[in-house]
Amino acid sequence: MASILDEYEDSLSRSAVLQPGCPNVAIPHSGYVNAQLEKEVPIFTKQRIDFTPSERITSLVVSCNQLCMSLGKDSLLRIDLGKASEPNHVELGRKDDAKVHKMFLDHTGSHLLIALSSTEVLYVNRNGQKVRPLARWKGQLVESVGWNKALGTESSTGPILVGTAQGQIFEAELSASEGGLFGPAPDLYFRPLYVLNEEGGPAPVCSLEAERGPDGRGFVIATTRQRLFQFIGRAAEGAEAQGFSGLFAAYTDHPPPFREFPSNLGYSELAFYTPKLRSAPRAFAWMMGDGVLYGSLDCGRPDSLLSEERVWEYPEGVGPGASPPLAIVLTQFHFLLLLADRVEAVCTLTGQVVLRDHFLEKFGPLKHMVKDSSTGQLWAYTERAVFRYHVQREARDVWRTYLDMNRFDLAKEYCRERPDCLDTVLAREADFCFRQHRYLESARCYALTQSYFEEIALKFLEARQEEALAEFLQRKLASLKPSERTQATLLTTWLTELYLSRLGALQGDPEALNLYRETRERFRAFLISPRHKEWLFASRASIHELLASHGDTEHMVYFAVIMQDYERVVAYHCQHEAYEEALAVLSRHRDPQLFYKFSPILIRHIPRQLVDAWIELGNRLDARQLIPALVNYSQGGETQQVSQAIRYMEFCVNVLGETEQAIHNYLLSLYARGQPASLLAYLEQAGASPHRVHYDLKYALRLCAEHGHHRACVHVYKVLELYEEAVDLALQVDVDLAKQCADLPEEDEELRKKLWLKIARHVVQEEEDVQTAMACLASCPLLKIEDVLPFFPDFVTIDHFKEAICSSLKAYNHHIQELQREMEEATASAQRIRRDLQELRGRYGTVEPQDKCATCDFPLLNRPFYLFLCGHMFHADCLLQAVRPGLPAYKQARLEELQRKLGAAPPPAKGSAQAKEAEGGAAAGGPSREQLRADLDELVAAECVYCGELMIRSIDRPFIDPQRYEEEHLSWL
Repeated sequence: MASILDEYEDSLSRSAVLQPGCPNVAIPHSGYVNAQLEKEVPIFTKQRIDFTPSERITSLVVSCNQLCMSLGKDSLLRIDLGKASEPNHVELGRKDDAKVHKMFLDHTGSHLLIALSSTEVLYVNRNGQKVRPLARWKGQLVESVGWNKALGTESSTGPILVGTAQGQIFEAELSASEGGLFGPAPDLYFRPLYVLNEEGGPAPVCSLEAERGPDGRGFVIATTRQRLFQFIGRAAEGAEAQGFSGLFAAYTDHPPPFREFPSNLGYSELAFYTPKLRSAPRAFAWMMGDGVLYGSLDCGRPDSLLSEERVWEYPEGVGPGASPPLAIVLTQFHFLLLLADRVEAVCTLTGQVVLRDHFLEKFGPLKHMVKDSSTGQLWAYTERAVFRYHVQREARDVWRTYLDMNRFDLAKEYCRERPDCLDTVLAREADFCFRQHRYLESARCYALTQSYFEEIALKFLEARQEEALAEFLQRKLASLKPSERTQATLLTTWLTELYLSRLGALQGDPEALNLYRETRERFRAFLISPRHKEWLFASRASIHELLASHGDTEHMVYFAVIMQDYERVVAYHCQHEAYEEALAVLSRHRDPQLFYKFSPILIRHIPRQLVDAWIELGNRLDARQLIPALVNYSQGGETQQVSQAIRYMEFCVNVLGETEQAIHNYLLSLYARGQPASLLAYLEQAGASPHRVHYDLKYALRLCAEHGHHRACVHVYKVLELYEEAVDLALQVDVDLAKQCADLPEEDEELRKKLWLKIARHVVQEEEDVQTAMACLASCPLLKIEDVLPFFPDFVTIDHFKEAICSSLKAYNHHIQELQREMEEATASAQRIRRDLQELRGRYGTVEPQDKCATCDFPLLNRPFYLFLCGHMFHADCLLQAVRPGLPAYKQARLEELQRKLGAAPPPAKGSAQAKEAEGGAAAGGPSREQLRADLDELVAAECVYCGELMIRSIDRPFIDPQRYEEEHLSWL
């Protein structure tokens, strides 16, 4: 297997030589196996454009997906690469022998400048076909143009910079508007700004780049054959604030800063790398005689744009001699040099050649190479062919290069989406930090790798770096999944052991006090960390054992609080007799179950404080659960013990409104033992209704009897409505109390009289107090002197009863007079009734022939009828039908029975003798027909159906019977 893996790695290294990009370095991977199933696409892929020019290509530029090339000396071909099938040919209209020297296309692809060898310049706009000469530019051989990326639009270039072969830098502005024959010229102005010099005098301006920083400052970089100049400054205030005149005016008295190199190609070229369109450039590459000056561009620096500069020498065989570079383009991590027969790509990080792409001789020598910043595509051409390079995943192997340079942050940045590569970088960084004795950083990196856990742990143990090992374990613990419980238990236990051992070693050493405190804070931070909370909770039992084995009671309590294991905390305080601390924990966390468990212990030592805590919690505690603790505590019988129990029970009853019988019974027992004076007040406050008291009456009676509280017993008897027992017991205490009990059965006069007789007998026989006995007669009107006389002894004289006997006789006389008056009133009432009956017999009503039934509205005299005093008249059958639904069920049954008997009874006889016989037979066999008719009239015609109670009772009945509602509803449709 090892030989197979070796061969696989060798094959990867051999294929890397053919793969364009940064050089590959064999790095062992940990925890990952990568199988390359498909051949990786090269970074730079060349493609020949299927295009055969009609004439030789003299120049080519590309920008914003717009390609322009000059063919021969008088033809221009423009191609929108988005519509490549629609090329546009434009004739330059030149009759002389002038050739195209260079072409320049702005960043929008809209403005094209064609510099001719005859020192003339032509302008062509993207949206026009007309080639317009720039008169103001005549006489200048243009070598470079610095476009204004901030202000340039499709219709105007804004202020731009123009460099010439004579070393002059001009400022100009072009407009695309065409105003006809007499319209304005496209070149709005063309004025000189500066002259670049080398040792021999003015030198051609080979490259020009203009940028504007985020703070509003302007930057211009211009190159000659051997020098690179920088112009930095702010634009002048006023009408020309957008131009470059103010920036160059600052260098009229002194030359700008520049970099100079001795060798000379006869030309130079500057290339920028811009990550995104219309963003600031990030890097530059200057192709000159000594090599390529490469560096970063930092617009925030006050004195120079260039930073991190480095000169990369040309590859072997390239240089000012036989094979000079013709052009340069810059990508994110490479610059590409164009030679006459090939293209070479050099990594900007290492300076190594990663690509040599030779071109066939049949296409002719290469002329130039340009880059389209909007798409990132590279274009190279010969006189007879055009080639395009695609750049794909250029940063794929950059991480390896940064890794070799020990620039681990950049290496991680460029392999963040490749876990295997990231693991390799982290492992290398961890090893590097370990060798540099930066153990904490090493531990953090190791924790992110897939390296073997045991190997890393042993490395730190061998180096005696417990702190770094703890850091490694903590980070490993944080990365565990919820399902990895076993690993989490192991790591949390190990970490706890490490911290405890460290704290034990430092404790007691005065020189290490600060280190001890720092370690303690880290340990506590580990215990309270939200990331570790789940694992610590799962391992809390083993951690408590470790804390106990080390004797670290401080952290044992601290950990228990964090885990919300307050039971353990309270138990610890109780074991160490710190009862107030235990109560403070209970009061802070308000757990009822903990109160129930520890109250029996705490009430023995801090009863008042505990009862205060109970009262503060209020109805969150179940007082029934606390009764056992109070019972055990109050068994001693001391006044303080009983008073605290009574205080809490009174709070439950009076404030919380507890109705539980057990609570009220216990409060009764406490009153009976400790506060007898409050017992009767409590019973009276509870009331005299047996259904409303919350204590057990029988238990209360037994309790009061056992402790000799007779008045309380009397009250309980009264609540039980055992008035005879109440009076009997009250007579042993107080006669007035017995009198109060005797008056309680108000509805039972016989019982009241009996109770008062008991009191009278007790007063006469036990106390021998005649005056009190006479007072009893006055207090109870039910008692008479004759009821009390049997209780007196024979030797008592009548003088004691004189007043009572006289009062009794007067009462009898008054009663007789009342009866006589009632009899007279009854006689008068009977006479009035007889007189009313005589008057009723003579009353009559008149029925007219046109009168109709109040129900059916038919003539009344056609059938039997009823006439009521109110004036309403009904047919007999109509009245029966109207009254029947309002009668109760038993009356309806009686009505049916009477109708049945009337139908079966014989009709009345015409003769008097026959009538007497029929009447006599009816008397012998049942009620007569007249009696049945009278009973029927009493049921049906007792009152008018419209004016009597029947109408009032039917007020909530609907007008339409619900059973006939649908039928009635349909009849109206």
